[in-house]
Amino acid sequence: MLEETKYYEDFQVGEGRKTIGRTITETDFVVHAGHSGDFFPHHLDAEFCKTLPFGQRIAHGTMVFTIGVGLTATVINPVAFSYGYDRLRFVKPVFIGDTIHSRVEIIALEVMEKRPGYGRVTERLSVINQSGDTVLVADHIYMVEMKAKGVAA
Repeated sequence: MLEETKYYEDFQVGEGRKTIGRTITETDFVVHAGHSGDFFPHHLDAEFCKTLPFGQRIAHGTMVFTIGVGLTATVINPVAFSYGYDRLRFVKPVFIGDTIHSRVEIIALEVMEKRPGYGRVTERLSVINQSGDTVLVADHIYMVEMKAKGVAA
């Protein structure tokens, strides 16, 4: 992993990056079900899923989110902290054998009035499958230290 110190003032709306791909496996489904306790048949029962519109098992949305976020975790910024996620949507299903990658783009910068010396950086996460379809979107919010703490940018 790369370490890069990037202060609030160093971010620009529109900047972004794309991750490598990762193929989703049946093992991913089973491990995620065990970790989350979500054993719904939509994820694990192949015969039941044949009777549904998609005709096959669909990935847990929370698994796609976790893997999609994990793919972006290639840079450690010691002055940025995850503040949370907003607007999470499961846009399209992901199936065993699909390969997904993530794209992130800075969509907003705001000074945090209640936390002097920090700004909020909002990064749009898009998880995309091998066909170019967006399967998940979410906004990742970071609390990022300012270069001149206590001075609004």
